[in-house]
Amino acid sequence: MEIEPTLLAYLTDLESAVVNLDKTWRPDDPAYRADVYRQTMTSLSYAYFAYFHATPEHPDWAPLWNPVYTLQPNPDDIYVQSPIRGDLTYRISGNRGTCKILSFTSQKVQSGSVDEMPRPNGHNEVDDSDLGLELGEDFSVIFSTERPAGYEGKWAKIDPEAGYLYLRYRSYDWLNEVDPRLSIECLDPVPPKPRLSPEEILRRIREMAKFPGRKTKLYYPMQNGVKERVGFNVFEPIRMPGALVKQVYWPACFQFEPDEALIIETDIPARAPYWNIQLNDPYFNALEYVYRISSSNGHYAKLGTDGKYRAVIALEDPGVPNWLDPAGYTEGGIYGRWYDCDSEPTPTITRVKLADLRAHLPADTPVVTPEERAEELRQRVRACQRRRRW
Repeated sequence: MEIEPTLLAYLTDLESAVVNLDKTWRPDDPAYRADVYRQTMTSLSYAYFAYFHATPEHPDWAPLWNPVYTLQPNPDDIYVQSPIRGDLTYRISGNRGTCKILSFTSQKVQSGSVDEMPRPNGHNEVDDSDLGLELGEDFSVIFSTERPAGYEGKWAKIDPEAGYLYLRYRSYDWLNEVDPRLSIECLDPVPPKPRLSPEEILRRIREMAKFPGRKTKLYYPMQNGVKERVGFNVFEPIRMPGALVKQVYWPACFQFEPDEALIIETDIPARAPYWNIQLNDPYFNALEYVYRISSSNGHYAKLGTDGKYRAVIALEDPGVPNWLDPAGYTEGGIYGRWYDCDSEPTPTITRVKLADLRAHLPADTPVVTPEERAEELRQRVRACQRRRRW
């Protein structure tokens, strides 16, 4: 076969991601264009793992939506994935760790791998509580379309058309919880992992180049849809098809001026095994969350004396608990999650002048000093860096 003399000849479809600029909120803004260029590179860097790292016959964990590869990862989650086939049998084994939640999800196709996502996407999901996995326990689980004959151990169903399996290691206390250590094996007889032909390598490179455009085509409308339906600074609770069945999301699109602040207020369910909140940029990427306090969860949140959670979005540190730092953005997205809770309250957003912030908060709201905030950030950086994120 004839090989083109330049690799760029196989990457021309990268421009499909930039074409989707017209679906952003400010398509003519140079800052938006630069952000989308960066987003394209993050997706391309992940696409290598998606197309070259493993196969259904020779599975192996690869990083998924994490801070290097962006596209709206939950900051509490470490995501890994492996290609699988619904007609094969797999064993996942290792140690469960002590993270808050360990969940397993199989689907037909991974987002970004096809031009049109199938509906439905063959969604099957279980978590550690469904499988009876104890904190710190060594375990083994068989994943297949049917329980193997005579097998009485732990088993989880995958869709007959499953194409990949992804896991979430969801942490509450980032510093002290321990993430799982897991392997995945195909239990069916398969030939040795082959050397790829030149034709197959070039086909996969072309698919890599299409990946960023497919992702933005899928994700931009999700955030745009919230803005179109409810506008700015209003939450719209949803259950997301293909996402965690026990989870209710509460997305919003935020907007404020540099001299303003947004106050988020919500009741907390009586039974709340897990909940969190995060800020995104206008393109559905999680904001910097290692060196910025752009997210929080039920472990780190400071509740008021009335039991409510109040967070403040502001460009400058407002000196109150639960500051959510928008990392220089005055507009973007918010995503919150109630997981397996006994109620699903809808938070509110109040837009105020930053100078008048305390007049809109309870009188007993504590003061957070610059020294206390700096220590909060130092602990966050240490905790996040000690997790294996890619």
